[in-house]
Amino acid sequence: MSPFNLETCARPNILTLEPYRCARDDYKDDGKNILLDGNENAFGPPITASSSLLAGAGAGSGSGPGFDLLGLHRYPDPHQVDLKQLLCNLRTTHAHTAKTLTPDNLFVGVGSDEAIDALLRCFCVPGQDRILVCPPTYGMYSVSAQVNDVGLVKVPLLPAPTFALDTDAVCAALSSEPHIKMAYLCSPGNPTGSLLAKADIERVLSHPTWNGIAVLDEAYIDFAPPSASLAEWVTEWPNLVVLQTLSKGFGMAGVRLGTAFAAAPVARLLNNIKAPYNIPTPTAALARYAFSPEGLAVVASNIAAITAQRERLLVELPRIPGVGRLRGGTSSNFVLYEMLDAQGSPDNATALAVYERLAENRGVVVRFRGKEHGCFGCLRITVGTEAEVTRFLEALGETLAEVRGGNVGEGNDEEEREAQANAVVA
Repeated sequence: MSPFNLETCARPNILTLEPYRCARDDYKDDGKNILLDGNENAFGPPITASSSLLAGAGAGSGSGPGFDLLGLHRYPDPHQVDLKQLLCNLRTTHAHTAKTLTPDNLFVGVGSDEAIDALLRCFCVPGQDRILVCPPTYGMYSVSAQVNDVGLVKVPLLPAPTFALDTDAVCAALSSEPHIKMAYLCSPGNPTGSLLAKADIERVLSHPTWNGIAVLDEAYIDFAPPSASLAEWVTEWPNLVVLQTLSKGFGMAGVRLGTAFAAAPVARLLNNIKAPYNIPTPTAALARYAFSPEGLAVVASNIAAITAQRERLLVELPRIPGVGRLRGGTSSNFVLYEMLDAQGSPDNATALAVYERLAENRGVVVRFRGKEHGCFGCLRITVGTEAEVTRFLEALGETLAEVRGGNVGEGNDEEEREAQANAVVA
């Protein structure tokens, strides 16, 4: 018999890894559920049956902005310079600098997650270096760090509703911990929906002794005010990396395309370690179309529709008995709200019961976030279409009445609330 033993063969940090989880681990997409959990763009991609992309994608056509289906036997372009130039055109606004982005400032990968992992592999020595994260935040920073055997330093955001960067605490951590190589900052935040202040980011970038990189994750930037993106700022700061994705504002989560804007030397390192043909030909063609005038017009229309439904939620949610305060900002395609128990207090038991009953009894899937720092009793709700928002609001009102009438949330978990309130750098 083979002496193979998984427990001693695999890396210890992988054996103890807690993988990233989402609501769809519990509630699958069966075609009937309304999915308001994953912060996708419910209006879909900027592609219709009559679009010029599909007109140019016929077998052997070789015409239009699409791609020749017969060319799929060839490896894709390993450099994607044309696609990178379109991204540069989009994000060069001259709102933050007179300098212009070029393809040398770009890395493109399989979603933002590839860039998150690539940065860790570029800059962190396993078992020695650490990254700084600011909870509540996107879970993949921690997952990727553990996969790469990189430690975590947690500096919580300031309390809701601002969820601003605690720059004093961040800078103190960078001063006292010599092995922090990167700080992962999310703006607009997930699950907070709040933009980080440009001045706070600048203070981190200009730290007088820290030799590391600030990674600004702008996955939701297309739902923020115009010119909010700091992507072009990488031409001014050699230690800034800005992550973006087509999964949110562009409604193309299924193509898995993410980008990292960086100073040319940093972008070169990321491109040096990537797989040689990491962006499939169809993905690149779809992305190029999304950045065309035709595609951008549809994206703008869809974002306007999402913004209108977001404003509707902000007006109508507080009118529902049992809905508490908005926690965080409104610069994304989701909102974060407290669920109240029968006594009118934020409560995790109530929020969890509402989350489960919405999915199981009414086919509406949202996201329970009550276990995250500063989010006690909260549900995160992705903004859907008008019909989806209508169904959600009706279902939420009925479900809250049932849950609160049954006293599900009787007795708040005071110890948990106190622990969140007293969270410190760890």
